[in-house]
Amino acid sequence: MLPLYICSAIFTLLYFAHVQQPTAAQITAPWEVNALRAIRGSLSDPNGFLNNWNRGDPCVANWTRVICYNVTAKDDGYFHVQELQLLRLGLSGTLAPELGQLSRMKIMDFMWNKITGSIPKEVGNITSLELLLVNGNQLSGSLPDEIGLLPNLNRIQIDQNNISGPIPKSFANLNKTKHFHMNNNSLSGQIPPELSRLPSLVHMLLDNNNLSGYLPPELAQLPKLLIIQLDNNNFSGSSIPPSYGNITTLLKLSLRNCSLEGPAPDVSGIPQLGYLDVSWNQLTGPIPSGQLASNITTIDFSHNRLNGSIPASFSGLPNLQRLSLDNNNLDGSVPSDVWQNIDFSGNRTLILDFHNNGLTNLSNPLTPPANVTILLSGNPVCQSQNQLNIAQYCQSTPEVTAEGGSIDNSTLCAPCATDFPLESVLKAPNPCSCGVPLYVDYRLKSPGFWDFVPYEAQFQEYLSSGLFLNSYQLEVTTFMWEEGPRLKMTLKLFPNNTILFNSREVERLRYMFTGWLIADSDIFGPYELINFNPGWYENVLSRGTKKSLSTGAIVGIVIAAFAAAAVLSSLITLIILRRRSRQFSKKRTAKRIPMKIDGVKDFTFEELSNCTNDFSESALIGQGGYGKVYRGVLADGKVAAIKRAQEGSLQGSKEFFTEIELLSRLHHRNLVSLLGYCDEEDEQMLVYEYMPNGTLRDHLSAKARESPSFPMRLRIALGSSRGILYLHTEADPPIFHRDIKASNILLDSKFVAKVADFGLSRQQPSERRGAQHQPSLRKMNCLFVWSLHMYIYGCWCMDVCSMCRLCFFRNCALLLLVEIFVRNL
Repeated sequence: MLPLYICSAIFTLLYFAHVQQPTAAQITAPWEVNALRAIRGSLSDPNGFLNNWNRGDPCVANWTRVICYNVTAKDDGYFHVQELQLLRLGLSGTLAPELGQLSRMKIMDFMWNKITGSIPKEVGNITSLELLLVNGNQLSGSLPDEIGLLPNLNRIQIDQNNISGPIPKSFANLNKTKHFHMNNNSLSGQIPPELSRLPSLVHMLLDNNNLSGYLPPELAQLPKLLIIQLDNNNFSGSSIPPSYGNITTLLKLSLRNCSLEGPAPDVSGIPQLGYLDVSWNQLTGPIPSGQLASNITTIDFSHNRLNGSIPASFSGLPNLQRLSLDNNNLDGSVPSDVWQNIDFSGNRTLILDFHNNGLTNLSNPLTPPANVTILLSGNPVCQSQNQLNIAQYCQSTPEVTAEGGSIDNSTLCAPCATDFPLESVLKAPNPCSCGVPLYVDYRLKSPGFWDFVPYEAQFQEYLSSGLFLNSYQLEVTTFMWEEGPRLKMTLKLFPNNTILFNSREVERLRYMFTGWLIADSDIFGPYELINFNPGWYENVLSRGTKKSLSTGAIVGIVIAAFAAAAVLSSLITLIILRRRSRQFSKKRTAKRIPMKIDGVKDFTFEELSNCTNDFSESALIGQGGYGKVYRGVLADGKVAAIKRAQEGSLQGSKEFFTEIELLSRLHHRNLVSLLGYCDEEDEQMLVYEYMPNGTLRDHLSAKARESPSFPMRLRIALGSSRGILYLHTEADPPIFHRDIKASNILLDSKFVAKVADFGLSRQQPSERRGAQHQPSLRKMNCLFVWSLHMYIYGCWCMDVCSMCRLCFFRNCALLLLVEIFVRNL
């Protein structure tokens, strides 16, 4: 009667907790709720994306694109908004001053909408803000000084608006800011020399504004500066400071069309410079003859007033793609060896543009490789073109900017099935593979090259590794140069050896882009996300449309859970104390147990750290009471799920030993396979085969695009039953799983169900030990436990087949108590 009494008490507590609806609950901070409503009120949402912003609690009811911290704050007990991810929702209206009340927000993303008005000064109150992303709108007005008060700001991205006025001097206080992306606005006035105090700045993109005055020489003091891009401003009468030639960290210097005067810059002291553009100015004098960095790809001195000869230092640069010296007053000989030391295998090209100068002769006959284009029209040397055999170089040939994308070889394969919107995976290891892709519009804002074609394979490797994907999972569908020059491309991301991504992977990939978690590259420069289009996976990403419990119901459940936990803990504690009094001599200290098990790989900590990028959050795919689970790519290329125990978890230590001991000798199609383990450096990890389609719970949840069909659910239930039957009847000795639930049923690429998580499993006791009266008791005990497990499994099957979880919820507490009671008789 004791278990029934406890169950009655639990459900009585549930009833009263629900009816009374206490006011102390886990809810969003009230002032942040009011702020979100004010933000919604200042916006127009023609597509209805934010319709659920007037229902329920923001963090509990999952308002669209409102991301909260997953735990309540210790200082006030409330949930708080962590991110506003309102990218490309077709919003118009203005930014509400109440944004400043979201004081714990880290990401403010309003990119690519139609928002007007100015940036409210109250944004300066969001002291935790790291990413300020409002580019691609119609914002106007000036930049508020208060932004300079944000101590944690990493990125200011306000480009492609109509923002005017000066750059505030207060921005010199942004000690953590790495990215100033303020291009394509109407900013005016002097670049503040005070910005030279910024210790972390790497990208200064201020091109296409109305900036004037002089170029501050002090910018050369920036210790980490990689890119200066100031094209299309008006620094009339100013010269390029000689100190810019001493910025040893610089990768790109672009000062095109800035009304600059004076001598051409000597950049021979910049060891890693890859891109130099000072075209369309009024620079005079000779071109400096110092040796340039070997990795330079682009040199553009065109449309100036430079004179003298072409320096010999332009020859022998192995990565050069374009040398533009046209429309100057250069004289002397046409160089004939610029292409030396350049490997033209593959798709490498070189453009030498010398037209409209005063070049009079050839130093040697021109015999360039086929991939070299030389433009000499408008030079005196072309008056004798026939005698010198250079007629082909003296013609006015319009340049064609390269565009392209992946070659479609799908015609060589049979069409993909039509059950899903499948597309061919062009570079998959298995020919003619198909998958449902994600679509990404992506742009390189300041690339360090002129021609993308030779770098396409390198880009594919860079971005896929940054996303923790195999290189074949990323396809560059198209790319196109835009004014800037900027490189816009469309990408497809394909699942790995299966037709579908699971929901966790879609969320992870989306966050990699929207959280700017992909490391910048020296050659590819800063990037921006234009759009993340889930396509078929649209409903996998939370839009707040799922049904949520009312606040009162959630209050009741939370309070009831605490009460139930207290009652259960009391009962279990009494039983444990009873067992300890009888079996104290058999107790051993709970500690980590070193193991060497045949047939299971013993990984080192370093191996598993490397394959998960040092256990980064981007590789995290799940977590529970035992610890966290990461997705990693092993040294042999196999994708694995790595389960890492929480530090100091005694329960985790027992589960760790149990699971290795069991899985090392259990082999069945419907049981998850153990690939290895790690037991060193106070770490205990299990390495499993990776299940691309996640857990059954993912597919039964409200976030799933659609629930599995009834035949599929039936196959999953049958597959699970085969795994459990193997444990009960074929394992030696038989094993009771003791934790059958939807989150412990994993689905492989073909939706084959596999039972996982054996941390709570227990072997059937042997009948050959103990006193003579014990075998019959043990038989009765095992019969009880077996029957209870079958009853739990029956309830679980009803849940799966009927898509209803109430059966298990109502009976699990009673069954757990009965099992504990029986096993401790």
